Amino acid sequence: MNLQEKASSQIPLGVYFHIPFCARPCDFCAFYEEAPKKGAIERFLQGMERELALVSLDRPVSTIFWGGGTPGLLMPRDLQRLGEALLKNLGSQPQEWTVEMAPATVKEEKLRVLRDLGVNRISLGVQSFDPAMLETLGRSHACKQVYLAIELIKRMGFENLNLDLIFSIPGQSIEGWLEDLKRAVAAAPQHISTYCLTFEEDTALWLRRQSGQTSAKTEVEEAAFYEKSAEFLSANDYGQYEVSNYSQPGFACRHNINTWKMSEWIGFGPSAASQYSGWRYANVASLDDWLLGVFEGRLGQVERVPLTPDLLFADSLIFGLRMNEGIDLPVLHKRFAPTEPHLLDPLWSDLREEGLLQVSPQGVLKLSPRGFLLADRIGSEILSALESNQASDSSDGLWPACESIRSSASTL
Repeated sequence: MNLQEKASSQIPLGVYFHIPFCARPCDFCAFYEEAPKKGAIERFLQGMERELALVSLDRPVSTIFWGGGTPGLLMPRDLQRLGEALLKNLGSQPQEWTVEMAPATVKEEKLRVLRDLGVNRISLGVQSFDPAMLETLGRSHACKQVYLAIELIKRMGFENLNLDLIFSIPGQSIEGWLEDLKRAVAAAPQHISTYCLTFEEDTALWLRRQSGQTSAKTEVEEAAFYEKSAEFLSANDYGQYEVSNYSQPGFACRHNINTWKMSEWIGFGPSAASQYSGWRYANVASLDDWLLGVFEGRLGQVERVPLTPDLLFADSLIFGLRMNEGIDLPVLHKRFAPTEPHLLDPLWSDLREEGLLQVSPQGVLKLSPRGFLLADRIGSEILSALESNQASDSSDGLWPACESIRSSASTL
């Protein structure tokens, strides 16, 4: 084994499955999804088995994440078939295996199958405990189903549970958001994700905004919701480790951390993103086109971007600064050897003067509490500074590359 192969073998490897089926699309969701029409699920399962056979893994997988869509929409026998096909290719159990579930899809037999496969983390799409907010978001479950799902997940022996919540919903008050947080904490999950609602283009919620039927919160209002989240969850022993994510000690999501730290992952299924073996790419976002490719023995990869040191360095900065531990700049310089390692020094100075960035004597950069509120703006400034100084062939796809990372990590 040469030095390059040895270095690659030490990088954590993740697997992401995109299960695209949804009984009803949520009004805010822009991920690729399909209605579970007759025969479509069987064709999807055959396609996943075929795609798994086409991909050779060069080392053990450390984390697995099944997202969607609604993975829990599959029948128990389909979950088992999909899991067994994956395990056949892995050869060993991962450290962490997460499956996303909607409250209405949580059933005892499905949980039993997942548990027996080795799934050890459930991510439950709660979004809100308020019926009016659920209606605004187009969620199909009732609050009663949330409580029943949490109780059943715990009773079936899962000891790593995440609850997804959304804030800054039209019509939502700070008091209503705080009530959601109180109910989430009372349910005693190990992990809580809190996302600021975004109006993704062409979603039902976006169309309502365009027509004037609803409106978004202001940035000042969004900041108030965010600050209330951090304050309340910290006071209740959920430590923040990333802008949108909080956990009890030892329960941070390993899959997402590995993604944000620019490790490697392979995505399976239509629209799934990958970062592997020197390339970043996504599968075609069409069930029919994806199936056509895998049954012809080829992978339907689109948006292929070579993983240059400069690209990986940029993404490590952007996603690393979203984490509470920040980034160790000397370590990143050594790891990626960017073309101009000190190009961003003027930006770091400006951010420090604005009170948005803290820099230790050892070169560890962390966003201040106010900096976290402006993390997206800071990420854009990093990209602008880097792209303005790069030749066209090395700046190709930097921002789309970031978007593909977002689609492969559940809690972004």
